[in-house]
This record gives sequence, structure tokens and C-alpha cells, in this order.
Amino acid sequence: MTAHRGVLLLPVICLTGAVLLWGTSFATTKTALAAFAPITLIWLRMAIAAVIVSALWRFLPKGRYAKGDWRWLLLMVACEPCLYFLLEVYALKYTASGQAGVIAALVPLLVAVGAWLLLAERLTARVLSGLTISIAGVVILSLSGSASEHAPNPLLGNLLQLGAMTCAAGYVLTLKHLTQRYSAIYLTGLQSLAGAVFFLPGVLLSQPQPWSEIPASAWIIVVYLGTAVTLGAFGLFNYGVSQIPASRASLFINLIPVVAVVTGWVFLDEHLTFWPLVATVVILLGVYIGESGGVTRAPLGGPCE
Repeated sequence: MTAHRGVLLLPVICLTGAVLLWGTSFATTKTALAAFAPITLIWLRMAIAAVIVSALWRFLPKGRYAKGDWRWLLLMVACEPCLYFLLEVYALKYTASGQAGVIAALVPLLVAVGAWLLLAERLTARVLSGLTISIAGVVILSLSGSASEHAPNPLLGNLLQLGAMTCAAGYVLTLKHLTQRYSAIYLTGLQSLAGAVFFLPGVLLSQPQPWSEIPASAWIIVVYLGTAVTLGAFGLFNYGVSQIPASRASLFINLIPVVAVVTGWVFLDEHLTFWPLVATVVILLGVYIGESGGVTRAPLGGPCE
């Protein structure tokens, strides 16, 4: 009994660790953007992770390829890291890290809608109501935000973050399908390699940066993002998703807004004024309503194969 309980507890620990690391990434990325161009920052964190993965590739457990899996693998890396990071890093250039983190709470509801669209799972009225309320909160959050040093264009930034969260939902659904045949660590490594290749042309075509003038603190953040956040968090999350239903795994993402708001307040001196605070409450209320409604779940791999 104790051993069985430990097996069930391990995915929960991994998912909690993943979202805590992801929650800190908003403030750290926001800080690093003061020294690096967005596309350069993304590529550096992907390149660091890819170098580590390449060194360990021969030792990584792989999986069994099935006909047509290349489409799912391509969709996974396109959703995350490629489109997700592209949208999120530019979102953090224009909006506050705390606001971007709050919008991350939408992912579980977007996963439910994606399961309805792609897997023919029943979507309840409560989920639709919760999603509508949360989207309204995002609108309030975006329109009420005023330009500041930390958020020069919150409307654009929050819209970009909403797009990033849509990609994150697609990633969760695709990942659950793939973890039936591939190890979580292999998929994490594949994401890192794909991200390094995808963002390299943008770095080569962008204006060169005098890297020697970049402070050591910014490089420390890049290393942290490339190791702890990219490899560590994705590895932990991928393992957790492989062990429990994707719908339950996605609920852990609701810890991200709390961590993001706290780290933004502590490290960047970001404060929520009245209307952004109201919008945050509305978003989290919508998430609570939607998740308490639930959907009728079937195994995510079945209808996709």
C-alpha cells in the first residue's frame, strides 16, 4: 500500500516542481530581456538545453515509433517550444510578468475545449461558462493595464500571452498522446533540439549583440532558464503527464499565476492596481467554475491513433 501511494505521489511532486519552476520564469525572463533581444534569449536557453541533451542522447530511453507519429511529434514541438516561446517572450516584452502569469491559468480550460474539438469529449455548460468568464477577465486585465516601465503595451502583451497559452494547451493534448509510446525524457530532449534549430535563423538574421557587455547576472538567468526551466520543468511535467490524465495534470498550471505574481512583486516591484486585481479574481473565478464542471474523459490516445 505504501509503495502504491508513493507511485501516485511522485507525478504530483513532479508536476508541482514543474509549475513552480515555470512560475519563476516570467520574472526571470522579464529581467533577462533588459540585456538580450527576445529571439536571442529564446535561442540561448534552447541551445543550452540542446547541448546537454546532445551529450546525453545515447543514454536517453527512446520509445517505439508508430506509423504517422512524425505528425504528432512535429505538432508537439511546433506548439511548444517553437510557437509558445515565440509568443510568450514577446508578450513579456510588452506586459507585466504577473499579468502574463495570471493568463496562464486559462490552460486547463483550453485543454478541455481542445479535448472537445479533437477528441469528441463532452464539454459541459460549466466549462464553457468558466472559459467565457476567464476570457472576460483577460479582456479587463488587458484594457485596464496602463503603460509603464514594466508593461509598455499590456493589451498587445496579454493577447500574445493568450496565444501562447493556446499553444500550451495543444502541447498538453499532443504530449499525452505521445507519452503512450515515448519516454518523457526523450520528448523533453526532442523539444530542446527542435527549439535550438527553429530559433537559430532568427538569431543569425537579427542585429548582432555585444555579448561581452552583457552583465554576468543576465548570463546566470539564461543558464537557469536553459537548465532548470527548460530541461528541468519540461522533464518533470512530461513525466507527470505520462502518469496521470492530462486534464488532471493541467490543473497544476493554476499554481503558476501565484508564483508569477509573487516573484514579479518581489524581484520586479510589480504591483496589481484595482482593475488588474479585479481582472485577476475574475480569471481565477472562471477557472474555478470551469474546472468544477469537468468534462467526460476518455483516454486521450484512443481517438487520435
